[in-house]
Amino acid sequence: MKKVSFAEFGGPDVLHLIDAEEPHAGPGQVRIAVRAAGVNPVDWRIREGQFQKRSSAAHPPLELPAGVGLDAAGVVDEVGEGVEGVEVGDHVFGEGSSTYAEFAVVSAWARMPEGLTFEEAAGYPSVVETALRIIREVGVEPGQTLLVSGASGGVGSAVLQIARDRGITVIGTAGAGNLDYLRSLGALATTYGEGWAERVRLLGHVDAALDLAGSGVIRELVELTGDPLKVISIADLEAPEFGVRFSGVAGSVPHALAEAADLISRGALHIPVEKSYSLDEATAAHIDSQAGHTRGRRVMVVRGA
Repeated sequence: MKKVSFAEFGGPDVLHLIDAEEPHAGPGQVRIAVRAAGVNPVDWRIREGQFQKRSSAAHPPLELPAGVGLDAAGVVDEVGEGVEGVEVGDHVFGEGSSTYAEFAVVSAWARMPEGLTFEEAAGYPSVVETALRIIREVGVEPGQTLLVSGASGGVGSAVLQIARDRGITVIGTAGAGNLDYLRSLGALATTYGEGWAERVRLLGHVDAALDLAGSGVIRELVELTGDPLKVISIADLEAPEFGVRFSGVAGSVPHALAEAADLISRGALHIPVEKSYSLDEATAAHIDSQAGHTRGRRVMVVRGA
């Protein structure tokens, strides 16, 4: 099969499309013929080796060569031992490893909601899991206000809509070109850059905050909330130096995928696909992802999605 892989840590140019052995489903897993794979910022952070010196249960040290990708949507073609409720031929979206490939093993999955394309579905799994997790961890309640720094990407898009569904007010920061997009998702919106914290104060009191972009704003987020325990970052590895929790990728959380499917089916969650790439365009996908300013999701189209 074809698979995107890298043999050394580094920039986007270390990614190569190679011929590789097909993986197979182990106990508690299913294998899918991948139709599309999600492109996440954590993919290029792993490729750069950012977690090698800060390894954790979520990010153990990586052995090279390694594949790329965590999210995928496709057609089940192998069911592992002990797996129930899913059959060969089912259309699923889920989380696994090395998903920039023609076949991938996933350890958490859900049936794709009716009307969703593979390309759209691939953009949801770890994004929604992350959004649900950090909303829970930051402890924001209905009726309170949540500040989201870097709100226009995939996780931000999910956070804004999930918060709205729960009765939480959201203030989002983004580039000027994405403010109307944030407002369309129900958020109060302002630009980042010089004076951004004061602009946020003019929009209202902040009870909790999320850093999704890693743009060096942790100090200001703590000042705005008044408590480092009311701030979570998914993008700034230096956040703990300010007493702020860093929350990475949890991975393999089936209940999060089930909740994602419910939100999508109810019309409470929609994340647009900003751009699609083929497997041999993985380098370009990572260059674009690292440049930021994403509105929604980027995905790799592996087969006809």
